[in-house]
Amino acid sequence: MTPLRLTGAQVLTPEGLARTDLSVADGVIAEAPAGRAVDLRGYLVLPGIVDLHGDGFERHLAPRRGAMKERHEGIIATEAELAANGITTGVLAQFWSWEGGLRGPDFADSVFTALAKVRESLVTDLRGQVRFETHMIDDHANLPGKLAQWGVEYVAFNDHLPHDRLGRGEQPPRLVAQALKAARSPEAHLGLMRRLHERRAEVPGALDALCARLAGMGVRIASHDDADAAARAAWRARGARISEFPETAEAAQAARDAGDGIILGAPNAVRGGSHKGNASALDLIAMGLCDALASDYHYPSPRRAAFLVADSGLLPLAQAWALVSEGPARMLGLSDRGRIEPGLRADLVILDAGTRRVAGTMAAGRFSYLAGDLAARFLG
Repeated sequence: MTPLRLTGAQVLTPEGLARTDLSVADGVIAEAPAGRAVDLRGYLVLPGIVDLHGDGFERHLAPRRGAMKERHEGIIATEAELAANGITTGVLAQFWSWEGGLRGPDFADSVFTALAKVRESLVTDLRGQVRFETHMIDDHANLPGKLAQWGVEYVAFNDHLPHDRLGRGEQPPRLVAQALKAARSPEAHLGLMRRLHERRAEVPGALDALCARLAGMGVRIASHDDADAAARAAWRARGARISEFPETAEAAQAARDAGDGIILGAPNAVRGGSHKGNASALDLIAMGLCDALASDYHYPSPRRAAFLVADSGLLPLAQAWALVSEGPARMLGLSDRGRIEPGLRADLVILDAGTRRVAGTMAAGRFSYLAGDLAARFLG
């Protein structure tokens, strides 16, 4: 892309917004002024959003069950939505679960195969994460090979089995609906859950061995929905240095005390609380127990959450925005992005200063989204 010099905008620096020029050349933020000047008065320029965990892509890859088979087209549509929401690095969080359907292993294979097919043609840096169900012991041996095949280097462990009800011999809620999504009879679906629940004593040792293999491959490991300090300690012992969406302040504090990364849901912050009744993201941010905010199921939420945190006075804007840029980049080991600094990737989001809506998104110096009056300014 031709070098550009962005003038007149308010640029987010570590000290806050400042009116300063910004040059982009060869995909990075340039040290010296360079290129054609573009007047960005009336706009804000901030680091591109790094989304550590999002599953909102499902509606693009499977808008109706069984209707769309060309997953790569859904990946391309997903990139368009990410770009329109200022996301320059996105992690697609895909289940490998006994729940089947869109969460089953076969669907995971189709998603990551499609991602590998189109990744190099995209502007946005799209990556994969496998959300693996802990009790699928028979699949533990297959996971490392699949990760290598797909080029996926990030795994989060979940346990969505309704153990309390299964332990009491009760039927879980929404059984029929869940069975239909998995293309199973309710009886078969319940039988599978019961068999997995009955093997729960084998799970800790199996997880120890699996996580050791993954760590040896350099795979980044996270736990999901830590309930308390004991759960966080158990996962940390396995090498899981990221706590995704801890359910309690106790679990989040345990992660902080151990130096582990903490990811919270941006929709939780925007809503003012968890839709499941877990710890409030805003409360945890106020306590200093957050390193990153992720889109979870709603791609507009990281941007909205960062401004809400700043507007409410919980953090200055630079620190609030770091929760969706520098913080998540650091947790992914990506030192080349997340800040506006000479030499780093030119990953930028340009917002209308009045509405704070995304007007343009640039990843490594290339536009992935450009609209309205801003487009006219760049195109001349």
